[in-house]
Formats: sequence, structure tokens, C-alpha cells
Amino acid sequence: MTPFEIAQSYIGTTEGPGPEDNPAIMDMYASVGHDWVEHDSVAWCAAFVGHCLEKAGLRSTRRLNARSYLDWGIPVDLAEAQEGDIVVFSRGSKSWQGHVGFFVKTAGAMIEVLAGNQSDAVNIQRYAKSRLLGVRRAGNVGPAVTLSVREVQARLKALGYHEVGRVDGQIGPRTRAAILAFRDDTGLPLAPIIDVALTEALTSAEPRLVTPERAAGMPENSRILTAANAQVGLGVLGAAGSVAAQIAPALVQVEEARDTAERVLDLVGLTDVVQAVLPWIGAAVFIGVIFYALKASKARIEDHRSGKTP
Repeated sequence: MTPFEIAQSYIGTTEGPGPEDNPAIMDMYASVGHDWVEHDSVAWCAAFVGHCLEKAGLRSTRRLNARSYLDWGIPVDLAEAQEGDIVVFSRGSKSWQGHVGFFVKTAGAMIEVLAGNQSDAVNIQRYAKSRLLGVRRAGNVGPAVTLSVREVQARLKALGYHEVGRVDGQIGPRTRAAILAFRDDTGLPLAPIIDVALTEALTSAEPRLVTPERAAGMPENSRILTAANAQVGLGVLGAAGSVAAQIAPALVQVEEARDTAERVLDLVGLTDVVQAVLPWIGAAVFIGVIFYALKASKARIEDHRSGKTP
């Protein structure tokens, strides 16, 4: 659908009665990056135009200022205006005020416009040509950039928001937590949603800063560290015991097959060799346990200090 066709589908949409807000209009604010707006009484003609453009795959100005569309697309003479072009009008006494909508047709000294926030609704109304500030067309407008959940997760992780967890394309508790953390760091409204404001911020954000305290700190209540330290302790005791005892622990663990094993070893003349070597094999195994436990401990500390884990 074209932006104009999308705009037509909203004809009849009105602001909520009394203090209530129309969710459809609130979605328009959010779709152009302004989910901070709390009520549909905030001027929404630019949000309506932007919403229709973004929904059609075109990038809007993503601003709530109607006159921002004077710099959008390419200029067109009124005589060459086509249905669906964007028209901007003056409004009020201040230079920043304005009104924006979609061109329908000219009618003598008037221009028919399909827009939002016209008598608090989406409809077609007429405006004097003398108030026209410009006609714009999407001649050089790029496509609206939208990111999938998976792309948002990958970008968050690349920026250092490792609480996002797995990049699986699902918005679960961890992804919502990462989105909230990023929004908090970048001053965006604290809502665990993916909108225009979030995707724009993600494309230009710098990597997450790690505080000096964290960079030099140690993880607290880490089960990995606790297990690694326990393995190191057991490994040291096991290695020392293997060398000191000069026994074959592997044969002891398989007591029921010991006699058979000894007879086989006697036949091939390896009993003495095995008894001499097994303690050192046991020690090597325990040393290996110590090595990998220390490696796991070091990796856990590095992950903590780099911000990858809590």
C-alpha cells in the first residue's frame, strides 16, 4: 500500500473521548519515535503523516513538527502536485507552527488535504492556497530502516549489553532487560519495546562503558568460581595423594575386575610398569583438572570485568 492508501484507511479515526486516548493515535506517535507522548491531544498531524510513510516503507522526518516536512523529499510545484504528495501549510502566528497532510486535489483557491488532527480526526478538509508553504514528493527518500528482534539482540550484545542472552529472535525477559538498560543509558523512554527511536539509537550508539570498579572487581556469589575453586582444591589433594600413595587408583575403582586384570598384566609382564606409571597418570589427570578449573575461573572473572556477565 502507498502512504496515501494507508492514510485513507484511517479516515474517521478520532481522538479519544474526554480524558481517554485513542490507541491508534498513540501508536502513530510511537511509530515515529515519540512513545513518550502520553495523550492524543498533542498535535499529531506530523505523527500521522510519518506513521503512514513508515508503514509504507519510507523514512519520515520522525518529528512532530509539521514544518519538518519542508526538508523532506523533493520540492514540487503546486501545478504539478499529485494525489499523495505531502503539503505543508502555515498555522498560527508563530514561525514554527504548521500543518501537514496528503494532497488530494485543488479546488479553485483551495486545496483539499487528507490529514490527521483536523478537527481532532482523520478526514479531508480544505485549506487556502495562500497558506501553502510547500509541496514535497518522495523522490530521494530512503527506505525506512527497521530491525528484526534478532538484529536488535545482536546489536545490543555487540554494544556490551550481554544480559540480552541468546540471539534467538524472541523477546523474553532477558531481551526486555537489555532493551530497558540500553534505553536508560541513552535517555530513551523506559519501555521494553522495539520502535524507531530504539533502532535509530542502536545504529549510532557507542559501546557500553564499564565502570572502573567493575573492571577491577570480582563477581559475587558466582557458582562457576565456587566450583572452580573446589576443583582446584580437590585437584591439588588428588595429585599429591596419587604421587605419595604410589598406588593404582584405576584398579581399585574396578575392584571386581582386579584379579582378571592382574592375570592379564602378568602374562604380558607389565604389572610392575603399570604400578609405577599409574600414580603419575593419576597426578596428570588431577593437574589437568586444576588447569581447566583455573582457566574457567579466569574466564569468569574476565567476563565480569568486561561486563559480559553480572
